[in-house]
Amino acid sequence: MQRRFLSSICATAGNSKTLNQGRWSVKQVKKSNFHVTLDKIRASIDSSDFIALSLQNTGSYAAAWHRVSAIDTPQTSYLKAKYAAERYQILQFALCPFSLQGSKLTVHPYNFHLFPRDELKCGMPSYSFSCQASRLTSMAREGFDFNTCIYEGISYLSRAQESASKFLSGNPILADPIAVSSSSPATVADTVFVGRIRSRVKNWRKSCVESSIKTGDDDLVSSLRRLVLGSEQYGSRLCLTIDVCSERQVQLILEMLTEFSEDVVPLLIASKSRGTQAVRTVFMSSKEDKDLFKRELQDLENKENRRVRGFREVIDLISSSQKPIISQNYLSDLTSIHAKFLGPLPANVDDFSSSLSSAFPNVVDLSQFMKEISPLSNISNLPAAMSSLNRFFAPVDVEVANQGSPVKLSESYQSHGQNAVMISQLFAKLRTIQKSDLSTEDFQALASDEHESSITSCSKNAGDENVKVWSKNSRRVSSENLVFIWGLAKKMTAANLKNALQKSHPVFAQEFDVKYLDKSCAIVVFWESGPSETFLSAVNNEEQLCGSLREMVAEGLRAAGYETYKKACRLGFWEADLAESLDKTLESSDTDPDTDSNPSEIDWSNDLAINFYEL
Repeated sequence: MQRRFLSSICATAGNSKTLNQGRWSVKQVKKSNFHVTLDKIRASIDSSDFIALSLQNTGSYAAAWHRVSAIDTPQTSYLKAKYAAERYQILQFALCPFSLQGSKLTVHPYNFHLFPRDELKCGMPSYSFSCQASRLTSMAREGFDFNTCIYEGISYLSRAQESASKFLSGNPILADPIAVSSSSPATVADTVFVGRIRSRVKNWRKSCVESSIKTGDDDLVSSLRRLVLGSEQYGSRLCLTIDVCSERQVQLILEMLTEFSEDVVPLLIASKSRGTQAVRTVFMSSKEDKDLFKRELQDLENKENRRVRGFREVIDLISSSQKPIISQNYLSDLTSIHAKFLGPLPANVDDFSSSLSSAFPNVVDLSQFMKEISPLSNISNLPAAMSSLNRFFAPVDVEVANQGSPVKLSESYQSHGQNAVMISQLFAKLRTIQKSDLSTEDFQALASDEHESSITSCSKNAGDENVKVWSKNSRRVSSENLVFIWGLAKKMTAANLKNALQKSHPVFAQEFDVKYLDKSCAIVVFWESGPSETFLSAVNNEEQLCGSLREMVAEGLRAAGYETYKKACRLGFWEADLAESLDKTLESSDTDPDTDSNPSEIDWSNDLAINFYEL
């Protein structure tokens, strides 16, 4: 896709609507109106070309160094996002399917209120979650209704949790078709067990066939016959329950029951431990009766699934539509969606990318998209991007398709629902500025290509909206040239620390830079290969210590390479201070090899500084 501006750029947008001044009517969806709104949501997705989304979580990071920054590799970026996604809860999910035809943008905005209610009384979807005090304070200031969230929020189960819930619902599960196994030879005990069960099933089935023919027996005789044979009733059908002690016995019984598959249907009875406590065989009077029975079971399962699935119905609609998803915080949003609605997050970034692409094959990272436009290359939040683009003549006319008159913002919490509309507007504005000739189908292919590389290309800047990690004067440096130092005896600025290091060892005669990552730890960047190893060797070897460096080490100075930082993230040592995490890592006895052991290139920026007022 060519990246170029309109040839006739205006200094002001006199004929263009100021995008960030619009306040649009956003459909608020809660538990009480979720099911009646679901069909409208499905229609909105089907009629749109793209889907913008924005999440409101209970937090984003627990400490300053937990934010994704310029020093992070794709793997450490993912591990930080994974920790936040598993720790914090989604309370608002703003969704905006939209279409763009010329300068006309048609949007269908919805804002879903979510809460992980344990409706099955089994600890799902979540026993607990963390909250960031500053985030809750900000939400309360904007008018967020916590009572509505807790009592009216829509619950949900992830795909993995839904599979597990089948064993907790108490409903019998239709056994999957099974072929006779030839891989594991039967033992004597297996042969005896199968023979005994086969004989029991044969006698029971014979009785069922005879009872369907003989209708002259009175109720007492029929009851006695069922009692002797162990026969029961499953609805209006006769059944036989066979208790089992292991999954191996379940396998043997299902293999044996293939001999009676014409008129016997096996069901699995789950135990509270999510195993199988019994196999229930149900007698079918005819092939038509068998087909009817299976449809009844499937309808019952679908009804139960809809009841427990909750908001994940919307996630499944997005996934099945295969429409391109537009996200402004790719890594944060998609790890949260995966953790809450798909299943547990994988341990490494490659497995995450593979798992995610199977559900959402077309994802566009808007923040990465913005970097292709020169005025936006250093902007990472929506309002600033909107304000910057208002200088250019790229008119976008917005039509809200699924709403009536605008709502009053004082009536309910609306600001987060606006973000998804703003994302769609910004995306439309960027495409207009680019003068792209791509069709929707061509762009879907482009979105797929961006999705493949989005982890490696955008994970370095996929943190909080207010984090600025890209700059015009950024330089690429190998991770091998980075050294973490902590344990300083007294507090000093980065400039004073740099001066102290220059006087401590000859290795600092070469060009280097120093920045604080948090209040406890600083990072030293060497622009040439070799000095980092020399410095680490000097700090960890008393014989090589000399001058002021010896004094600094004696006062508590410690140093470690980038591998220690990556190991801290991999082991999950997410302490409040980075220094404490690095100490725990050095003391750890973990010997597992790091799958991300190759040196990585880092985009180092001179603007990478910590604002201590934000800590």
